[in-house]
Amino acid sequence: MATPRTPRVPGTPRRRRAPDPRRVALQQRLRQQTRRVFIGDGPAVGVDIGGTKVAAGVVDGEGRVVAQLRRETPTTSPQGVEDTIAEVVEELAAHHDIVSVGIGAAGFVDAERANVLFAPHLAWRNEPLREAVERRVRTRLGRRVGRRTVVENDANAAAWAEYRFGAGRGESRLVCVTMGTGIGGGIVTQGRVVRGRYGIAGEFGHMIVVPGGHRCECGNRGCWEQYASGNALVREARELARSNSPVAHHLLDLAGGNPEAISGPMVTDAARAGDPAAVELFEDVGRWLGIGVANLAAALDPGTVVIGGGVSDADELLLGPCRDAYRRTLTGRGFRPELTIARASLGPAAGLVGAADLSRGWG
Repeated sequence: MATPRTPRVPGTPRRRRAPDPRRVALQQRLRQQTRRVFIGDGPAVGVDIGGTKVAAGVVDGEGRVVAQLRRETPTTSPQGVEDTIAEVVEELAAHHDIVSVGIGAAGFVDAERANVLFAPHLAWRNEPLREAVERRVRTRLGRRVGRRTVVENDANAAAWAEYRFGAGRGESRLVCVTMGTGIGGGIVTQGRVVRGRYGIAGEFGHMIVVPGGHRCECGNRGCWEQYASGNALVREARELARSNSPVAHHLLDLAGGNPEAISGPMVTDAARAGDPAAVELFEDVGRWLGIGVANLAAALDPGTVVIGGGVSDADELLLGPCRDAYRRTLTGRGFRPELTIARASLGPAAGLVGAADLSRGWG
């Protein structure tokens, strides 16, 4: 039986509980995440860090890239990547009055948009990227560049660019899936990037679709990106060629007889030319892509899913099988509206355009 509460004597002050430090920290973090300070539409630097390259550019308020640079990514050295970023920021800032800098990183970025927690394809683990780049830029120039620097997940940046300037323009609930070496993802809802409680939302590529399946670089098995990505396309093409199947003769000819020389663009070119084996490979990847999109529809119910990244260059060779598999797999099919599956329109510049625009205070 509960102990009865002693009534408070009228006129006496209420006893106040000491604030819970964890609750206070959470409230401060949430306020930081939801605060949006827009600093104008002036030129901003966007940097897109991939597994093989660092692309950077100056982006105006309309999403146009007015200057651009590219460097190789020193993947084994976080410090080397940071030096490269500082170098391109310095070079671009020498010719433009920059208001802010946005860095799109292929990895898990924390909610403060400052640190890369984990990058499967780069050597970053709990890396304070924003601080490191700002320090290097100040050392090189003797001053900071712009009013602030922010770090974004590269797929979030690409999703924002497509929402603001590309194939998702006008869509209130957008999901972007980027298919390159792996799969990245971004969510934009009512004009805000959905980053999640810890900043790691949108890692669709690591949803497990085949328990016990192919090993993924993240450490798990059966991740979606092991079946619907550039790596998956190339792996299956090489395996087909190594089997000495007669249907793979054209791919082998393109690769000079060496299965290990087969590349994603090579398979895309062969499929465009009508090679049956290459077309079938894209049908397989597209089917896995459509299954994943149906899962995203069940979880998020977006109006549009934009497909970007290098693999999307195959266009309808990929998107046709994707739409078919989506319709066959969609939960409640026939009794609910179908979302639109569209190809991204901004191409390789989407990541740096989105990072630059988000650094101004959008999203």
